[in-house]
Amino acid sequence: MSVSKESLFLNDLYSSWLRRSEGMDLAGQRDMFEEWHLPTIEPTDVTYEEVTANGVPATWAKPLGAAEDRVIVFTHGGGFVTGSRFSHRKLAAHLAKLAGVHALVVDYRLAPEAKHPAQLEDCVAVHEWLRTQGYKAEHTATVGDSAGANLAISTVFELAGMALPIPAAVVALSPWLDMEIKGLTIESNDAVDVLAKRAVLEMMREMFLSELSEATDPRANPLLRDYTDFPPVYVSVGGYETLLDDSRRVVELIEKVGSEAVLDVVEEQQHVFHFNAGRAPEADQALNRIAQWLRPKLGLA
Repeated sequence: MSVSKESLFLNDLYSSWLRRSEGMDLAGQRDMFEEWHLPTIEPTDVTYEEVTANGVPATWAKPLGAAEDRVIVFTHGGGFVTGSRFSHRKLAAHLAKLAGVHALVVDYRLAPEAKHPAQLEDCVAVHEWLRTQGYKAEHTATVGDSAGANLAISTVFELAGMALPIPAAVVALSPWLDMEIKGLTIESNDAVDVLAKRAVLEMMREMFLSELSEATDPRANPLLRDYTDFPPVYVSVGGYETLLDDSRRVVELIEKVGSEAVLDVVEEQQHVFHFNAGRAPEADQALNRIAQWLRPKLGLA
């Protein structure tokens, strides 16, 4: 299989990040990661609106003609340390447009200023706010990439633990779930994954967790959860990712208890290759598959 030349835009961006990040402070790294939006072509016929959801900053992405009572809550990636609603709004809008729903892109608090579980607390607050705005849980999905995919899964468990209504579906894009960082592909894909190197993951984990022992806290590590009665999950991941094994393992856990899970591995693609939406066929086709799966989960034909 050969990848499209368009998809290599993301490879080049990641390579430039690694070159430029040496000796860079956290503020500089955060500014650099805001470039994550660059591979994503601005989708047409989408409006954006800033909102504060229970004290949490967020951005609505509203495609023209989309169902106004269906919503995906999008939690951005960036290792819990970088990224924002601005770096991810175009990606969320592409998926929302394909699915025919609205997306709410959440700016949860970042580490290390706010350690785990502050991010989960913010996500729960957003879902509580959506209920007050009339959005039903059965018409809601959680979606996230990388660390944001961790939150998309963990938020469902958090809501269930509080006896609150849970979303109808979960979409995990290139999820980072294993805070112990012991997946087999961490090593086997190291030579082909341009961005998610062990050292990078360890650095972000150190900022996210107060103590290393929290790596085995199920609230931070969804691979240590029981997925009985969990909503359907769609996992989309690149074949070149060091975190590929996280995707495989969570799908195995879900299927083991008889719940629904889809694993879509797109060969030779990088971490969150979906950022090439509107640019590369691999990203567009993957997002379209997700959207077609997601629509009936949210009660849309």
